[in-house]
Amino acid sequence: MTLRRQVTFWAVALAVVILALWLLGDIMLPFIAGLVLAYFLDPVADALERLGMPRLAATLFILISSIVVIVVLLLLLLPVLGDQIARFSSNLPGYVLALVKLFDELAPLWLKEMLASSGTNLPASLSDLAGKAAGWIGAILTSILSGSLALVNVLSLLVVTPIVAFYMLNDWDRMVEKVDGWLPREHLETIRALARQMDEAMAGFIRGQGTVCLLLGVFYAVALSFAGLNFGLLIGLGAGLLSFIPYVGSIVGGVLAIGMALIQFWPDWVSIIMIVAIFAFGQFVEGNFLSPNLVGNRIGLHPVWLMFALFAFGYFFGFVGLLLAVPLAAAAGVLVRFALQQYLKSSYYLGVPTRENPAGPNLAEPKRRGPSK
Repeated sequence: MTLRRQVTFWAVALAVVILALWLLGDIMLPFIAGLVLAYFLDPVADALERLGMPRLAATLFILISSIVVIVVLLLLLLPVLGDQIARFSSNLPGYVLALVKLFDELAPLWLKEMLASSGTNLPASLSDLAGKAAGWIGAILTSILSGSLALVNVLSLLVVTPIVAFYMLNDWDRMVEKVDGWLPREHLETIRALARQMDEAMAGFIRGQGTVCLLLGVFYAVALSFAGLNFGLLIGLGAGLLSFIPYVGSIVGGVLAIGMALIQFWPDWVSIIMIVAIFAFGQFVEGNFLSPNLVGNRIGLHPVWLMFALFAFGYFFGFVGLLLAVPLAAAAGVLVRFALQQYLKSSYYLGVPTRENPAGPNLAEPKRRGPSK
């Protein structure tokens, strides 16, 4: 089979997969969630196997333990989080007005005069923005809770996802071996090398960044709650979960926490500085210990490309796209780097070899001769 036919075959296969994801996006969430959960837990199952536990027993132990932990956390956190979300969205316009009032008290005169000369009515603008934001948050929550597929999605996540995760986790090694047997024999080692790179890149996000988000969310939620910040649990967990988008979790969580601290604690600078210190410490630990050890450079994507992938996949495939965005972008990055390496070795880049110059044109800068004596 020629290279052109192989490229055509795999391009068509990729197009079919993308079309299927787009058409079946509404029902794919529990299956994608089960696959991600199995991939996340596969190293744990492998470790239990090395300790002598059969794969089936290891899978049952991991899933039962995970389900118990998740159910307990949901029972403990859902009532509190639901109450905090409702109160925060309804009180958001008042909080923004309180911040505007605080700004009027503390802002220097030159800044107020500059805003006034530009024709900007800051209180009115922020109040209008806060009202729109509160309505937007309420609309999102209403659509999530009362949508026609909401109950089906919740039930499918609770029932289908554990079943999918069980079968995927139990059969993971056999599936990998089976797929390996389908690979074209001519390019077997090359495909295996690319697959290992993709696995490393996807593991860096799904396992590494997922663990970082979980640890940061727990730390922020516990620390902010103990510091006495209103909605500390909601802000902390939200900052941790949003950390899978580079810089977004720390910025959004920090702005919300510091703004709430100013409203709640002003003029108690000690409490306000404590909230700032919590986020500063969390970012220090993430940047110097968590991310280097759990993620490192395995994803291989620039933060701007990560954000673009999240927005693009989220736009086309919804929440399922958000789950798949970074792993698929990381896998695509491996393929793009491989294609670039092949291009740099090809005649398209080096030039077509000729009979006079079998190696192709010499692209190196010619050496300069010294002055003749």
